[in-house]
Amino acid sequence: MDKQDLQYLDNLRHSAAHLLAAAVMELYPHAKRTIGPSIENGFYFDFDFGDTKVSEDDLIRIEEKMREIIKTWTGFERYELSADDAKKEYPDNSYKHELIDEFSGKGETLTFYKSGEYWDLCRGGHVEHPNRELKHFKLMSIAGAYWRGDENNKMLTRIYGTAFPTKDELMKHLHMLEEAKKRDHRKLGREMDLFTFSEHVGGGLPLYTPKGALVRRLLTDFIEEEQVKLGYTQVWTPQIAKASLFKLSGHYDKYKDDMFRVVSNYSDEEYFLKPMNCPQHTQIYASRARSYRDLPLRYSDFAMLYRDERPGELNGLARVRSFSTDDCHIFCREDQVDAEIDKALQMTKHVMEIFGFKYRYRLSTRDPQNKEKYLGDPATWDKVEAWAVEIMKRNEIPYYDGPGEAAFYAPKMDLMATDALGREWQLSTVQIDYVQPERFGLSYTDSDGTDKTPVMLHRAVLGSAERAMMILLEHFEGRLPVWLAPIQVKVLPISDKHIEYAEKVVSTLKTGGIRAEVDSRSETLNAKIRDGEMEKTPYLLVVGDREQQEGTVAPRARGKGNQPAVQLENFLAHIHELVTQKSLEV
Repeated sequence: MDKQDLQYLDNLRHSAAHLLAAAVMELYPHAKRTIGPSIENGFYFDFDFGDTKVSEDDLIRIEEKMREIIKTWTGFERYELSADDAKKEYPDNSYKHELIDEFSGKGETLTFYKSGEYWDLCRGGHVEHPNRELKHFKLMSIAGAYWRGDENNKMLTRIYGTAFPTKDELMKHLHMLEEAKKRDHRKLGREMDLFTFSEHVGGGLPLYTPKGALVRRLLTDFIEEEQVKLGYTQVWTPQIAKASLFKLSGHYDKYKDDMFRVVSNYSDEEYFLKPMNCPQHTQIYASRARSYRDLPLRYSDFAMLYRDERPGELNGLARVRSFSTDDCHIFCREDQVDAEIDKALQMTKHVMEIFGFKYRYRLSTRDPQNKEKYLGDPATWDKVEAWAVEIMKRNEIPYYDGPGEAAFYAPKMDLMATDALGREWQLSTVQIDYVQPERFGLSYTDSDGTDKTPVMLHRAVLGSAERAMMILLEHFEGRLPVWLAPIQVKVLPISDKHIEYAEKVVSTLKTGGIRAEVDSRSETLNAKIRDGEMEKTPYLLVVGDREQQEGTVAPRARGKGNQPAVQLENFLAHIHELVTQKSLEV
């Protein structure tokens, strides 16, 4: 979708937010409006309904009122009001008064837009003919939301909706949402016994079961194996650090509100749980003198990280407070940058092929309207942003621009992977950073004997193990590839007299390095098959009299049903081949 189409979709959804507010104000005249923006997949509007309880059962009535109102909306008329006149439009509405004071205090013109009998404080951005263009919408859900995202403020009622230019696009989106419910990683995590959360441990702090911990370790071990092939060396760093480290890096000023502060009983020094590895890696580099001959140095790190996410933003493994990343920081000479980035991009390409992901890159650059938010020389930023474009073109990688998505110290090349439902997720990232090495005073002795500052490259392939697990669970609908499945084979004895043979089969499989177990419960075979399929086990091996006598197994392959009986050693060889190739098939 090009920029013009995206802008139109944004205008359409913003218009739908106005329509939602108009319907709510007719049905609930006492309600207080706040804000209603368009968002990635639709729009929302936040209301203070006072003592009135509004639930998802009320969405049908609100949507019907929207369809009634839209018939009278022929366009949007723009008006300019003074702050005093604007406030008169919202008697006893402190939320709108706060916005009016904020905008007028900045010297901004206060604009209102009117359609039909409804008008509201708004910067603009609507469709020209709402009664003809705004037809294909649906209200989706209701949630709580703090005013301006601050938990110290009042909890408001947020109504979510979506809108599309055509009925076909709307229906496709609704179908995708239904499919997404089936693939919800939180649901799959329970069914497959992978992870849990506890209110006593805390929100956003996942607890991995033996099966979940195994999947997580298989992912990180896979990345580490690939890194070792390319000369990366693993380091390990503490999960806390003094505030002075983050002051030097710039995270203290830019990121402090999202960091957990640590209090010592024996020291007045300020510490934080680390939200990223890069500042500590600079200290490993700085621990000894470096020569141009030492470079590049490639440090990988799987240490735990912590970020103080807002409670309302926590979402299973998608948004957590504790996580680890397949982080790597490369310290190199400027003339080594291209080769190192190409190496990282080729590794990333290989990993994406393993999982079958299609992808493109987002060039995450500065916000052109707020360049003061970023550290470092603007000329260096210009250079690196242009360099990133050259890198994408040289590697023939499709990309799009992402203004405002850069880190505060460097632009990013962010990989956006497309899953089985067509949703995009950010996984890997590559960044060329001149800011951190300079702030930390890093140096190396060049061939001419002078001191030079190294370039620091930031690189992750899957990103956090937590988010990668979430994406993979939903992408595969829990049907993880054989090499990644926590239990690869489950053996199902038809009756108690077949349990001994089933255990011999499992013993042989385990000796061969296969993760297998026996289902010896006193359940029917159909019940065992059903439970094995619910757990997404790649292979179920049924064993009865015939298999026991002939030394065979009767495989039931996930998604393919019953397969012909085979000798156990042949089945074992087949599993080994799937694991070695990291095949997506069974």
